Amino acid sequence: MRLITPVTLIAAALAFAAQPAAAAKFHFCWLGGAGYTMRGLIEFPDALLNTGIITQDQVTNFAIFGYHDGIPVGSWTLSQLSPATTWELYFDTNTRAFPMGGYSLESSYQAWNANGTVDNCGATGFGFNGGNLYQDICIANTWIEPSSIDPLTPLQAYSEEVPITCDAALPMM
Repeated sequence: MRLITPVTLIAAALAFAAQPAAAAKFHFCWLGGAGYTMRGLIEFPDALLNTGIITQDQVTNFAIFGYHDGIPVGSWTLSQLSPATTWELYFDTNTRAFPMGGYSLESSYQAWNANGTVDNCGATGFGFNGGNLYQDICIANTWIEPSSIDPLTPLQAYSEEVPITCDAALPMM
């Protein structure tokens, strides 16, 4: 019989604590106007599932990839975050959706490398803004007005195991 000492328990606890936390991983697809679409992914600690709204401060991985008529037009990832980046995100871990409508105080504003005027995504950058006037994208510091859609358009996220298509932004059956 092997004795479990306090030192063994402490070592086991430290080893367990050193393991990376499980991450909740979701992907999404946004359908903008005039053939503009965006695919994305969001990750956050598993422990935050079903806790309601989380913000950019709890997100551990995030990326968006923009397209026009299926041709890549830009991307942005959390690894590109700098003090100059516009970065505001709200995600409902209960409904697995990004609240939309455009108000920070209502946790329904999204600014992913694009501010409210959608003109600060970087000289060669890409960004998304879900404001109170539109949901739209920025390419190379320029608001892409034709991409604009109704600000209340839902943006649902799905488990990474569920295949989705940007043709309909719904799970494939």
